[in-house]
Amino acid sequence: MSLSREQKLGGIFAASAYSLWGVAPLYFKQIDFIPAAEILIHRIVWSFLLLFIVLLALRQGAKALAILRQPKMLCWLLLSALLLGGNWGLFIWAVNNNHMLDASLGYYINPLLNVLLGMLFLGERLRKLQWGAVALATSGVLVQLISFGSLPWIALTLAGSFAIYGLMRKKLAVDAITGLFYESLLLLPLALWYWWQYADSSAANLLHNSWQLNSYLIAAALVTTIPLLCFIAGARRLQLSTMGFFQYIGPSLMFVFGVWLYHEPFAAERFVTFGLIWLALLLYTADAWQFNRRRHLQARLK
Repeated sequence: MSLSREQKLGGIFAASAYSLWGVAPLYFKQIDFIPAAEILIHRIVWSFLLLFIVLLALRQGAKALAILRQPKMLCWLLLSALLLGGNWGLFIWAVNNNHMLDASLGYYINPLLNVLLGMLFLGERLRKLQWGAVALATSGVLVQLISFGSLPWIALTLAGSFAIYGLMRKKLAVDAITGLFYESLLLLPLALWYWWQYADSSAANLLHNSWQLNSYLIAAALVTTIPLLCFIAGARRLQLSTMGFFQYIGPSLMFVFGVWLYHEPFAAERFVTFGLIWLALLLYTADAWQFNRRRHLQARLK
């Protein structure tokens, strides 16, 4: 397959991944009468089963089993699993309790936090426009805190937990599917224990549910896994800097749904904060485009 066709295919996969992540709130809204903790349980349990089938289908069982002989790796995966589970749980709660705009803001902030963590922990140097983007994003949060007396804790927690999770997974020598499989496996005992001991909603017993409701609950595995597989397929065909241009699709869709579909209030403090974050992302994107362009020109000259 030609390079240009591979890149086009990579773009389709990347756009699909971020679009699916962006429309995920529509799925969670369909089952918002179920507590977020119980939806999280289903996301963990059914994702584990689906990823187990995927690993078998891809014949990666031997590679996955090799992780069991690495106790240090398992400890790190347990930590990343707890971070991911907390992020999932808070996201579900935010969407189903009319905080979709906060979730959107969190995933707008996330790439800027990734840049900052790269500087702090990976020895990466920030360029001038990147410093400007981080400063604008920080200003947006501070304006909301000082002028309006509120801290966007949902957005900051979602952005921070996912940024730290991404940093950990970048440092761990394990591929995305195997890593997610082990994360769901390590969360599985906790999820099953909670389901057995504490889940008491009307939908807790699958035998008492309609087949439509059970289909929605089991579909949590597809909501989790399909975007990830699209993301992996896109990342294999595109440079990470190119992938970055697609990452605003998800939070933009959440923003549109939150304002125009679910009519969440877009008050003055949110307008100021979002405005500064959007300006920061404009700087960040311009810097990424310039850097990518210079690198392509240098590669041609060699």
